Amino acid sequence: MPEKHGPEKPGSEKQGPKNVGAEALVQRLTAARLKVATILTAGMVVAYFGFVLLVAFAKPAMGTLLVPGLSFGILLGAAVIVAAWVLTFLYVRWANGVYDARVADAIAKGG
Repeated sequence: MPEKHGPEKPGSEKQGPKNVGAEALVQRLTAARLKVATILTAGMVVAYFGFVLLVAFAKPAMGTLLVPGLSFGILLGAAVIVAAWVLTFLYVRWANGVYDARVADAIAKGG
C-alpha cells in the first residue's frame, strides 16, 4: 500500500543554494545575538552582585556619607539601576541598528 503524503509544510522544501546561504547567515546572527546578550548579562551580573557583596562585606565603606543624606551605598545602588538602563539602551541600539537589518537581509536571501 503506498504511503500517503500530505501537503508539504512551509519551509520544508529542499535546501537550495539560496537557502543554504540564508541558513548560514541565520546561524551567524544567532551567534552574534548570543554574544551580545552574554556580554550585557555579564555586565549586569557584575554590577548587581558587586553591589550586593559590597553591602554584605564592606558595610562601613557603604555607610560613608558623601554629602548629608547621601551615602556611598545609596549612590552605588542608584548606579546599579542606571547601569541596567544603560545596558538595556545599548542592547536596543544594537538590535535596531545591526540585528534587525541583518535579519531583514537573511529573510531577503532566504526567499
